[in-house]
Amino acid sequence: MGKLPEKFPEYSIMYKTISNQIKSLEKQKENSSENIEINLKIQKYQKELDKIRKMFPDNFFDDY
Repeated sequence: MGKLPEKFPEYSIMYKTISNQIKSLEKQKENSSENIEINLKIQKYQKELDKIRKMFPDNFFDDY
């Protein structure tokens, strides 16, 4: 396994929290007329997930 970042537990928790937030927003999007705003939030969160993913070894978050 590759090297984990120094603040591994915090980033792992952040990843899971952001992932859950994206899922929640996607459910909201189904029942909302504010799809553009929700899509922008999802994109913003997805960028953060991508940053965290780059700090970890490949396939580390596949189980999340």
